[in-house]
Amino acid sequence: MDYLIAKVKMKGSKKEHFHKLVSDKTVYTINIDNLQLVDYEPDHNLDEDAWFQVENFLQQNYCIDLLKKDFVSAEYNEIPKDKFSQIAYLCAVQSDDYYFQKVTPSLYATRKAISFGENVKLEEDGNRLYINSEPDAIYLKDNDKLIFKSLATVSSIFKGIDGLYKEATKQEVSEFLDESFIELTNDYGVDKVSKPNRKRVALAMTSLAAMSAQDQDQMLSYIHSYCDQRLTFDQANKKFEIQNDEELKYLLYGIEQRFYTTILGQEKRLANSVQTLT
Repeated sequence: MDYLIAKVKMKGSKKEHFHKLVSDKTVYTINIDNLQLVDYEPDHNLDEDAWFQVENFLQQNYCIDLLKKDFVSAEYNEIPKDKFSQIAYLCAVQSDDYYFQKVTPSLYATRKAISFGENVKLEEDGNRLYINSEPDAIYLKDNDKLIFKSLATVSSIFKGIDGLYKEATKQEVSEFLDESFIELTNDYGVDKVSKPNRKRVALAMTSLAAMSAQDQDQMLSYIHSYCDQRLTFDQANKKFEIQNDEELKYLLYGIEQRFYTTILGQEKRLANSVQTLT
């Protein structure tokens, strides 16, 4: 049997409070087998039919207690009427999988409405909560995997999951800008590095740590070959001159090897996001 339960906000309480809404109703109809799943990367732009995935979810410190035990419907009472406006998120339990939807004020309808059925009628009591056609996240129990499309949306459900969005600290950005192949000019420095570039710095530092000195030399030549019109490169000293955030962005894209040339037409391009093929 399928169930729809709701997490209710309780001031001053860290305990999760769930109430039962509906029984024996299937809320979401999604063919999981048709979804394209990719490991979460903060700089990856999802295709329309793709979802991010986090595997071994029960082992993550942001996994909620609801998922760590078997679901027993008898443990959940019907939601009191005065708690209806305090719902934080919905959870549909369907065939052992858990479908989550964040609840925002825009999903509530408290005004009069016209209902179109066999007859048109005016409904005075418009106290409704709308359900989206697609959930914000799904926990696949058999695979111990959480899938979602927007980290910002699910971060209010799974506290701490936003740690997946790694952003370099001020110290880490400073260390990166001190790399031997970077020369800062025009008063550009740590305090002027944008939030998106701090995210890219975190990715670049991981990539650089895996490079040998020879690989790094090849990387510099690679970036220069694609960015000779955008970045000033001192070949003798092997330094890129960085004077603003836009130039730093292209340097970071180069470290991540985002530039490529098409086989047909030999057109130079920048990949907006990448996915490793196995």
